[in-house]
Amino acid sequence: MPNRRARVLVVLVLLCGFLSVAGARPATAAALPDSLWFDESPLTVQNGRFVDGQGREVVLRGYNVSGETKLKENNGLPFASVADAEKSATALRALGGGNSVRFLLSWAYAEPVRGQVDSAYLAAATAQIGAFLDAGIRVYPDFHQDLYSRWLFDPDSWYTGDGAPKWAVDLGDYPDEYCGLCPFWGQNITSNAAVTEASYDFWHNTYGLQDSFLDTAQKTMAYLKQNLTAAQFAGVVGFDPYNEPHAGVYDSGQTSRAWEKDVLWPFYVKFRARMDAAGWQDKPTFVEPNLFWNANLDFQKQEGGLLDAGTLGPRFVFNTHFYDQRAISGIFMWGKAVDGQYAGDFGTVRDRAAATAAPAIVSEFGHPLTGTVSDKAPTVLKAMYQALDSRVPGASWWSNPAGSGPVLSGSQWQWDIYNGRHEELMNDNPDNVQTEGDAWNGEDLSAVRLDDSGSAVLRQDARLVDRVYPSATSGTTVAFTYEDRSRDGSTTLTWNPVPSSLPNVAQLVGSGQYGLHVWRSGSGSAPTELHLPASFPTSSTTVVSDLGTVYAPPSYTATTPIAAAPEPGGADSRRLLLTDSDSGTLHYALITNGATNPSSSLLNAAKAELASWVAQRIG
Repeated sequence: MPNRRARVLVVLVLLCGFLSVAGARPATAAALPDSLWFDESPLTVQNGRFVDGQGREVVLRGYNVSGETKLKENNGLPFASVADAEKSATALRALGGGNSVRFLLSWAYAEPVRGQVDSAYLAAATAQIGAFLDAGIRVYPDFHQDLYSRWLFDPDSWYTGDGAPKWAVDLGDYPDEYCGLCPFWGQNITSNAAVTEASYDFWHNTYGLQDSFLDTAQKTMAYLKQNLTAAQFAGVVGFDPYNEPHAGVYDSGQTSRAWEKDVLWPFYVKFRARMDAAGWQDKPTFVEPNLFWNANLDFQKQEGGLLDAGTLGPRFVFNTHFYDQRAISGIFMWGKAVDGQYAGDFGTVRDRAAATAAPAIVSEFGHPLTGTVSDKAPTVLKAMYQALDSRVPGASWWSNPAGSGPVLSGSQWQWDIYNGRHEELMNDNPDNVQTEGDAWNGEDLSAVRLDDSGSAVLRQDARLVDRVYPSATSGTTVAFTYEDRSRDGSTTLTWNPVPSSLPNVAQLVGSGQYGLHVWRSGSGSAPTELHLPASFPTSSTTVVSDLGTVYAPPSYTATTPIAAAPEPGGADSRRLLLTDSDSGTLHYALITNGATNPSSSLLNAAKAELASWVAQRIG
C-alpha cells in the first residue's frame, strides 16, 4: 500500500487535475510511480459497469476461496492460518492471474449458538480476508450454503451439506434425509425432503430463521468494516448474500418466477438494508437468481433471472453461476466443447444484466478435473473463458468484433491449496475420512494444490487460467478477445486464429498467444490496464496499437504511452499500461508473445492492417 509520502503525491496530482482547465486531461498524472495506479477507492456501479475512482471500467477475474469453508476441518475457515492465506493470495496473483476473489463465509460457524456471534471466527476470517486485500486482490464475501446444512445428513450418508447452524436444523422436525437414486449431489436440492423442507422454512422465516441469518450477516459486515483498515475495506467490492438460492418447495400454484418476485427479492431488499446499517452503503449487493434459471438441461431449467426486479441500478450486481450440466452428466454431451460452445449461455447473462442496468458477474463456473468426465475439462473451461471474454465465437470474431459485448467478470470454482491433502470427517464420521480432491461430495475442481515441498502449483494449463484481460479500461470496452492456445493433452486449441486477410498480424502472432483490446477512451487520466500472464515476459511481449508499437515494453514514465509495470501486492505479476491523451476516441492494442525481435517494418505493417480493420469493422 502507498506510504504517507505517496498519498501526498496522489493528493497533489488530484489537486492539479481539479485546477486544470475544464475538460482538459492533467498532464502531470502520468508522472506517478507505477504502484500508485492501483486505485484504493472502492469500486462503484455506474451505467451497468464496475468503475474505479479514476472512472475506469473494471473487470474482476479470479477464483472462489475456498472449499475449506464448506468443511469442518478448519471450522468453516478457508485456511488453517493467515500464513496459508498469504501463500494462497500470492500464488493466486502469480500463477492464476486473478485480481479478485469470492471469499466464502459460514453462517454455521459465525453463529454456532443462536443469537451469539463467534467473535473468534470473525476475527480469523477478517485476518484471512486481509491477506488477500494486502496482496492487491479485491474481495467480495459470500455467505455460502449447499444443501442447506451439514447437520441434515446422517453419519453414513452419501452426501453432506453446509450453511445453516445445527441449532437451525434442530428447530425443524425434518424427515430423515434421502435422495433415492441420485448420482449427483445437486439432485438433493429438489429430491431430498430434508433439504427441501429446511430450505422452505428459511425462505418463509419459520422459527425466525431468516431474521437470525440477517442479524448475523449485519454483525459480520459491521465487524469487517470495523476491523479492516480503511485501505483494506476499500478493496472489498460488495457482498453475496446467499449462494445458489432455491425455494426447496414452492407454495401451491407458485412458479419459480413468482417465488423470485415474492420471496427471494424481498429477502435481498432486507439484506441490502442490513448492508446499509453495517456501514456498507456504497458497496453493491451481489444478488443471485434462482440457481436453475440458466440451467442448460431442459428438465432442470426454471423461469427466472430476476425478471420482475426491474432496474437494479447502482446498488446491486447481477450475480449468477454457470456449470455445463450436459458435460458433467457424461450422458447428454458425449464429445468435448468447441469454439463458441457457451456464447449463447453467457450471452443470456449479458442480456439479463443489461435489462437490469447492473454489471454481471459469473461468480462460479468450472468443471471436474478428475473422474469420468474430466477429459472434457480443457475444452469446457476454455470455452467458458472464451464466453466471458466475448459473446462472439472465435470463428466469427474478426468479422464481427462489435458484437463482442462487455467483458464479463468471473470467479472460477475454485482455489483450494489443500486440494488432495484434506482430513475431513464427512458428517463427523471417523470411518469416512475424506482426503482426496475437494473432500466434499466427491468434487475435485481446484485449479491449485501444494506440491511435496509445500509450494503452490497449478493443476490446470497455465495458458488457460493465467490470461490477458482488460482489468481497467480508461473509457469503455468495445471489443476484446484472447487466444490462449491452451492444450487438450498434446493438442493445441486454437479457436480464434488471425485471419489470412491480415497477413502481417498473422506473421507477428505466429503460433503465440495474443489478445486484442478495442476501447473508446474516456475523460480520465489513468491508463488502461491489461493483465500480463507469466507467459508474457516483458522482454518478449509485443504491442501494436494506434498509440505506438513496441517490443519489450519499457517501464512506465510520463511520456511512455505503452509500458509494463508490476501489479500491486508484491507478487511477480505484471500489467500493461496504455495511456491515451484524448476523450471519445477509438483505440486498439494487440498484445502477443509470438514474435522475437520483430522488425520495425513488420510492426508498422501490422499496425496499418489493424487500423484498417478497426475502421472497417468497428469505426
